[in-house]
Amino acid sequence: MSPVEPRSGEKKILDEDCAEDNLKNGILILTNQRVIFQKTEGTLLTLSKKAEELVVEIPLDDILTVKAEGRIATKLFIATRNTAYKFSVYSNRKWAKAIEQQINIHKSSN
Repeated sequence: MSPVEPRSGEKKILDEDCAEDNLKNGILILTNQRVIFQKTEGTLLTLSKKAEELVVEIPLDDILTVKAEGRIATKLFIATRNTAYKFSVYSNRKWAKAIEQQINIHKSSN
């Protein structure tokens, strides 16, 4: 399976290899419409990663809370009505701010 590409009219804002506490390794992608997490499987022998199934797809309208949490082991926390996710991204504050900005832009355009 290939990496997720934005839909028509959708723009990729950020993407990063990361891990989610329960879902393990993957690619986190923020677009101007949704947050996506696609699992990956890496092979140490060839030092390559292969994209697997799309595990999480959260429309911006469904996000209730987004925040950076932790001091040493920092996480990006995203909560929806039914689920909470904790992603280990390099700059959790940058991600939280970017998601909040996209939510605000999305709300103002609707």
